[in-house]
Amino acid sequence: MTEEPAKRILIKLSGESLMGKQKYGIELSTVKNLSINIESIKNENLQICIVIGGGNIFRGLAASAKGMDRANADYMGMLATVMNSMALQNALEKINLDTRVMSAFPIQSICETYIRRRAIRHMQKNRIVICAAGTGNPYFSTDTAAALRAAELNCTHIYKATQVDGIYDKDPKKFKNVKKYKNISYSEYLSKNLKVMDSAAISIARDNMIPIRVFSILEKNCFKKCI
Repeated sequence: MTEEPAKRILIKLSGESLMGKQKYGIELSTVKNLSINIESIKNENLQICIVIGGGNIFRGLAASAKGMDRANADYMGMLATVMNSMALQNALEKINLDTRVMSAFPIQSICETYIRRRAIRHMQKNRIVICAAGTGNPYFSTDTAAALRAAELNCTHIYKATQVDGIYDKDPKKFKNVKKYKNISYSEYLSKNLKVMDSAAISIARDNMIPIRVFSILEKNCFKKCI
């Protein structure tokens, strides 16, 4: 029998998923557990690409709101995603998962520069690719970067790991009377101005017909259950 070709997916992680019980920064035990969760799906005939946010270290939009130049604030946020990516790479390689961090802007001393064909080749060689530094441009979120990378790397799905178990009409942590959507179209999501991912990311996914699945990273065996 001919072996079924590997499915290529993109996982979007928030920077907060690396904090654990801390208020900011990186909790190594949490990163270790996250890497074990990722390992649980590595044998599912998957090629895996990961995009991580930087909100656990520095949030550019918040700094801009307090008076910092928006472009500088966003660049600092991109550097935070590089630090998170290196932390996850370290944890993955400690459990013998071959991993490459690829930055949207050159930082040759510590990681590769993102090149689309090279990223695809890494995944074809069964390496996990972590795309760092967002899009490399200010004014774009890591959600947008995730949708962009998923489109150009020909990923079949985007898996968005959050603090809640799906898409709601309001923040379930702040409101009691909330509606959970089992399924929702791109257009309805945009028209309702929902906030799980920003509108630019949703538009890219819609234009390239990439389904997005939202799941809770707090649930045990969340990657295995979702994927």
